[in-house]
Amino acid sequence: MRGPLVVKRAFSEPLLLLAAFGSILLATTTLVALTMYASSIADAGVRRTMETASYRQIAATISAPVTAQTFPKFDQAVRAELGKAYTRPPALTTSFRSDSYVMPGQDGRERPELLRFGSYDGLDRHARLVSGAWPHAAGDRVEAAISLSAASATGFKTGQEFTTKGRLDPRPVKVHIVGVFQLNDPFGERWTGEQLLSRGVDRGDFTTYGPLMVPRETFVARFATNVNATWTAEPDLRTLTPAQLRPMARGIDEVGARLKADGCGSCVAASRLPEMLTQLDTASLVARSTMLIPVLQLLLLAAYALMLTARLLADHRRMEVALLRSRGAGTVRLAALAGGEALLVALPCAVAAPFLGPPLLALVNQLPWIKASGVRLAPSPDLGTFLVSFGVALAAAVLLVLPALAGARRTYVEEQSARGRGGGRGLIERAGADVALLVVAGLAIWQLQHYGAPVTATAAGALGIDPLIISGPALALLAGGMLGLRLVPRISNLAERLTSRRPTLAPALGAWQVSRRPLKYAGPALLLTMAIAIGVVSMATASTWRASQLDQARHQVGADLRLSGPPDGPELGALGRGTAFAALPGVTAYSPGFRGQTEVSGESALLLGMDAAKLGTLFHIRPDLSPQPVGEMSRALVGDQAGKLDLPGQPSTLTLRAEVDTDLPARLVLSDALGVWRDLPLGVLHKGENRIDLDLRTLAGRTGKITYPLSLRGLVASAPEGTANLTLTGLSADGRELTAPPPATKVTRSTVVPFAPLPRPGPLPVVLTADLAASLKLAAGQVGPASIDRRVLQVKVVAVVESMPTTAAGQKAVLVDWGTLQAYELAAAQLPRPATEWWLAAGDTAPAVKALKSRPEWDVTALDQRELAAELQDDPLASGLQGALMLGFLAALVFAALGFLVNAAVAARERRGEFAILRALGVSSRQVFGLLAMEQAFVIGLSLAAGTGLAVVVGVLVVPHIVLTGQASAVTPGVVLDIPWGATVAMLALVAAVLFAIVAGLARRLRGHHGQLVEER
Repeated sequence: MRGPLVVKRAFSEPLLLLAAFGSILLATTTLVALTMYASSIADAGVRRTMETASYRQIAATISAPVTAQTFPKFDQAVRAELGKAYTRPPALTTSFRSDSYVMPGQDGRERPELLRFGSYDGLDRHARLVSGAWPHAAGDRVEAAISLSAASATGFKTGQEFTTKGRLDPRPVKVHIVGVFQLNDPFGERWTGEQLLSRGVDRGDFTTYGPLMVPRETFVARFATNVNATWTAEPDLRTLTPAQLRPMARGIDEVGARLKADGCGSCVAASRLPEMLTQLDTASLVARSTMLIPVLQLLLLAAYALMLTARLLADHRRMEVALLRSRGAGTVRLAALAGGEALLVALPCAVAAPFLGPPLLALVNQLPWIKASGVRLAPSPDLGTFLVSFGVALAAAVLLVLPALAGARRTYVEEQSARGRGGGRGLIERAGADVALLVVAGLAIWQLQHYGAPVTATAAGALGIDPLIISGPALALLAGGMLGLRLVPRISNLAERLTSRRPTLAPALGAWQVSRRPLKYAGPALLLTMAIAIGVVSMATASTWRASQLDQARHQVGADLRLSGPPDGPELGALGRGTAFAALPGVTAYSPGFRGQTEVSGESALLLGMDAAKLGTLFHIRPDLSPQPVGEMSRALVGDQAGKLDLPGQPSTLTLRAEVDTDLPARLVLSDALGVWRDLPLGVLHKGENRIDLDLRTLAGRTGKITYPLSLRGLVASAPEGTANLTLTGLSADGRELTAPPPATKVTRSTVVPFAPLPRPGPLPVVLTADLAASLKLAAGQVGPASIDRRVLQVKVVAVVESMPTTAAGQKAVLVDWGTLQAYELAAAQLPRPATEWWLAAGDTAPAVKALKSRPEWDVTALDQRELAAELQDDPLASGLQGALMLGFLAALVFAALGFLVNAAVAARERRGEFAILRALGVSSRQVFGLLAMEQAFVIGLSLAAGTGLAVVVGVLVVPHIVLTGQASAVTPGVVLDIPWGATVAMLALVAAVLFAIVAGLARRLRGHHGQLVEER
């Protein structure tokens, strides 16, 4: 009998039953989807990071000196330990480099050119044969293959044979060149520690060629004379899961110690992978923790919506419960009826939600930032999702039961006496619980701002999710909404006084109704307020996150496109690089630059030098980081420039004649039309007359071109002891005599002989970061001393910025004009700083980047702002919160509409008799609609305004601290809250339109019911 009674009782209130079912189904489905989403995003983030990780990030190396006798034992131990450290055995490569051997025919020289032999497992997978074949282990002869660059430098050809001797091993080695090869990616990260292999020649104190690559067996047998062997592990980490990150990091970290314990005391292990895995594990944990923020917000909203529905249901059954009580039904019986009714609604939702979650995530896949990242969320229900679903459904059932149990002990008479207007203040307000909740929320937000993420260290020293920090935003929204309820009686009383003075009836009756029963309208108002606040905060977080990704890309790159690499190279020389870069497709402006660490008055700082005249076009700094516009900063940075002597035409040679009275080392400083400075060694000028012929074509490199005219800046000489007299007796370009500088100069320890007058420089204009300016105790506009590279200068601070582009968080930096800096260096007889970078402006950087990728021999690293922004926005761990917020946002709006509909429909139904009396007294249906609209407009207007205001407050306090990088670190530059007011206003208008449409529908239905009553009478 109990079962059918429960069913009949449940279906006696179909509207409320449907509302409860919809609320529970929406809550369970959304929370199950969010759980699936968080897990899927963490897996996708780890997988994406592993798929895009560079060779240097994932490779692990172990090096040790070996001989032919010790190598087999070490090799076996290394392979065994690396196999234990990884979840799957990594690809293992062994490489060797020999001692130096003398180039054939140079045995008797004091400083002969040298050769090296080498071996690299699987070299044929990373290189292609230009001619010949790969070497094999032979008899007395050593078969070797040589790189194309080394072959060009040495003249060795396929089929050539020669004999060489080692500088430490006198045994002759007969070599047969069997092949010439070319590396597929000679400047890739795989060959970072193999400069000789990638370049073919190393010019230092000795010139070394090679290495001549031989099979491993040959190397171990002939060249393993206590030389260095390197084992490189290259794992396949594409199937790695978040749970495997820290165990693998610990395993790789312990490889070196285990090898030493096994007897390889000289083994040295190195890898960036443990740090990367640990950081990725932290980022994954932080990403999951921040995605709990919308989950908790939604939980509170769902709980409150269910409580409103349960309260309405309990109110409708007060008299029914009192009658059952008077007829002998006990508390247990009534609780069983209420519980059975709640389970009848909740259990179907618990079963259905895990199967509805994946289709909901399929819709999330259509979000632009999720779709662009290539992440495909296709999870299937598992035990965890069913546990979450049943847990949420049972909790919802309990919430439905509680109001019914609260009134189960009242008799019929007590229920009759309890009906009435009610007070103007609720129990929570009277107890001050909303103020206490606000204090807790404030503490949670303070901790979030202090720690910078919802993850803190646990008592055991590990990282864990802090529940207080996670709950902070949700508690702040709830506390703010509850405090807003204190305004309902006051605003309703004010509205009543204002409308009572007007002759129109509907507004006055509507305002009087709200002021008469403020608590009846407080519930729907709080529900709407929280939903609107969640929606606005979600939109603000998504917009702030997208703006922050662009800010990070602009800050990290500093320009549209920034190129870095060696200032000189065989393909593009020091004066050939700028010509090639300026001619890249799409480039509209360019500037050479110097970027490197320096010491400023004892502080480590980044020194950034570039053409100040082009800052407005090239230099990207967020306006709020600098009190001065970039154009104003650009003009103030330009200081005194050095004079120059332009060389006519396009000379290929330069001849300099000089007379000195003692040996004197000297260097010539010149520049090209792009502003690149370069010093050329003149060697040691010997006592008497000297003639130095310089080949200027080498400054361009093999394929580069010089941008003319070339300009002579000065000659820097240094007298090791005492003083010396230097006289420039002649200067000619391509045989054409030039005007020489002053004929005689006295050279001291370090002296510059300028080719044009050097103006006496004033204070060096600089832009400082705020922390560096504070260290130097200088403010904008002030002049003071500063030591740059241990040389004291007078500097003038033209601007102080919060953070300098291209710097990391907290990194001090100083910006100077490139030409002014070089003039100061030359005046102090210092050699010019090389152009380590090129800053480029381009409307579309893709063609330039494509052209650079087609020229790997240029040895350039390109940082593209647009490409970097796309990478940042496509990072699943960084973007995961946005999808979770959108899910919560949409669910919140549906909760709000559903709750408002149910409350408004029930309120209207309860007042049918009241409306019928009003119609009988002559009140028109239009006035009845106005009355109903006035009541609900009060709820809607107050909720929209309070929700928006609450969202702005919570957004300011919370959003900048939950927008993190994909590595779970603080964002540089700092996050700036971005509320998309256009989209926000559109959302508010849409919500208001939907809610007023609900009100209009209810009014039409009431009018229809009134018409039926009239006909029946």
